[in-house]
Amino acid sequence: MAPAPPLLLVLDLTGTFAFAINGSLTALRLARLDIVGVVTLGIITAIGGGIIRDVLIDSLPPATFSDWRYLAVASGGGLVAFLAGRRLDRLSMPITVLDAAGLSLFAVTGASKALEAGLGPAQAVLLGAVTGVGGGTVRDVLIRQIPSVLTTGLYAIPALVGAAITVLGTELDTNEVATAIAAAVVCFGIRMIGVHFGLNAPTPPTPPDQEG
Repeated sequence: MAPAPPLLLVLDLTGTFAFAINGSLTALRLARLDIVGVVTLGIITAIGGGIIRDVLIDSLPPATFSDWRYLAVASGGGLVAFLAGRRLDRLSMPITVLDAAGLSLFAVTGASKALEAGLGPAQAVLLGAVTGVGGGTVRDVLIRQIPSVLTTGLYAIPALVGAAITVLGTELDTNEVATAIAAAVVCFGIRMIGVHFGLNAPTPPTPPDQEG
């Protein structure tokens, strides 16, 4: 497996760290877990999507287990959240920004890896989104919550858009770096707009018997 370029590796690990903190903070807020549970959920949130992607495209062992730094950074993020959970609650916006950046990068890299594995455009878009949101979905299931990606905020939609731009740029044979940057920026922008304005994906109309 070829090593990732230094900049992408740094961004990837930064996103992993942010996801681990978010996952662990969610565990602290919604479930009474000990240090093992909190750190474990942080790790699952940070690397779960990538593992699902690699298993689905038969890229084994998953990249997370081929490079010790991913597990180390994810574990470190979970431990930081456990030790400083109350103080980190005050840094919700910086963590949200890092989370959005991680989502953007993972959606792009997930779609790119799917294309490299020979998958079609539609499958690559879906796999890019899964890479970005998969870990958080597994976390929510483990703590018996409806996955937040299915109920609140613009989260899956930015990942799908970012992955779609990546696939389109690749199919059109545009500059790889420029495509990745554009896709990540658009994904990040949509996510942050959703956070700023409290936007949600469309929901079904309220049934008549529930109105009023």
